[in-house]
Amino acid sequence: MTECEFCEIIDADEPARIVMRSAEVVAFFPLEPATLGHTLLIPTTHVPDIWALDASVASSLAVATLSVAHAVKTAMSPDGLNIIQSNGEAATQTVPHLHVHVVPRWFNDDMGDIWPAETHWSSEQKDAAQQAIKDALRDRA
Repeated sequence: MTECEFCEIIDADEPARIVMRSAEVVAFFPLEPATLGHTLLIPTTHVPDIWALDASVASSLAVATLSVAHAVKTAMSPDGLNIIQSNGEAATQTVPHLHVHVVPRWFNDDMGDIWPAETHWSSEQKDAAQQAIKDALRDRA
C-alpha cells in the first residue's frame, strides 16, 4: 500500500489535533480547517472510499459522526452544520482514505454556498436516472 497521511495519523506518527479516538474511528482537526471547529472523522482501518466501506465500519463511523456533530454544536454554537463525504477526484477527495467532514457553519462564513443555484436536467433524464438507480438497488438485494 502507498503511504497514507491519514493512516499515519491513526498510527500516531503524524501530529494532529485529535478530539476523539476509538478502536474504529479517529476524529481530528484538518491542518487547514474550512471553519473553526471543522473536524474530520476517519476509520482506523484503511478504506479508500465509500465503495470499499463495509457495513460494520460504516455503522461505527455514522455513530461517531453523530457524536462529533453534537459536540461541535455544543462547543461552537454554529448557525448550522455541513456533513460532507466525498469520493473520487471529481468529487474533490484529495486523500484516498475515506473521511467525513463535520463543518460548523455561520452566516457569512468563508465557505459560501456548496450547491448550484439551479440545474437543467430534463424530466426524461431525471426519470432515466431514477430507474437506473432503482434497478441497481434491486440488483444489490
